[in-house]
Amino acid sequence: MSEAPVALVELDDVSKYYGNIRALEGVSLVAHAGEVTCVLGDNGAGKSTLIKIIAGLHQHDTGTFRIEGEEVRLGKPREALDHGIATVYQDLAVVPLMPVWRNFFLGSEPTKGAGPFKRMDVEFMRRTTREELLRMGIDLRDVDQPIGTLSGGERQCVAIARAVYFGAKVLVLDEPTAALGVKQSGVVLKYVAAARDAGLGVVLITHNPHHAYLVGDRFILLKRGTMAGSYAKSDIGLDELTRQMAGGSELEELSHELERAPTPLHLGGEPTDKS
Repeated sequence: MSEAPVALVELDDVSKYYGNIRALEGVSLVAHAGEVTCVLGDNGAGKSTLIKIIAGLHQHDTGTFRIEGEEVRLGKPREALDHGIATVYQDLAVVPLMPVWRNFFLGSEPTKGAGPFKRMDVEFMRRTTREELLRMGIDLRDVDQPIGTLSGGERQCVAIARAVYFGAKVLVLDEPTAALGVKQSGVVLKYVAAARDAGLGVVLITHNPHHAYLVGDRFILLKRGTMAGSYAKSDIGLDELTRQMAGGSELEELSHELERAPTPLHLGGEPTDKS
């Protein structure tokens, strides 16, 4: 009997406190190669804190954080990158007026020549950007255009392709479809699936159960910093995932409270004045 593959990222009963404020408590998550783990929750559910722990911005206070079976305490984002964890934030770290190829290599520019003749290898960057985008299925004819002229979905896709090129094993996506319309959201989800099929473990943070269910293999529901549920796709349908995401029984209770009281029906003309 073969052993289960080691998770690329695993959080076990992790908690995070800021003074007396409980940001996360008892949260567990696992991300495997070639799978998408979706983390769902409303604003204030703890999604941002979870991202910061995985990305190395904040350290967890209790519980266990493992990367490929090795227990870690990340002290800074560079350590997460060194472990193959790339995080794409909702606001995207791009320079809008710079061309696409320049943003693709931003901070990691290859050079050629030596000494006073050392310079950026612009042709290599242009060619590689075009090739890597094509490999992810992004047909961008002009990589010289400012990245700010691309749609929000296209910019997200460039960030995903960049992470794949620079050797990410785990891709953490912070609400990549939050500010996008239906068509652009579909474009981004297609490239999320492409990253999954390329063998990456993807952690998709979202508040949209429909988007999550299209690409997700596992679903973690957060509510006020705690686990509200953990499911494999085979164990939950979209309707139930949506119901739980919307609050389930709490929503039903609220609907009863908001029902209109029945209006008295008066027959036979004007109501009688009993004064």
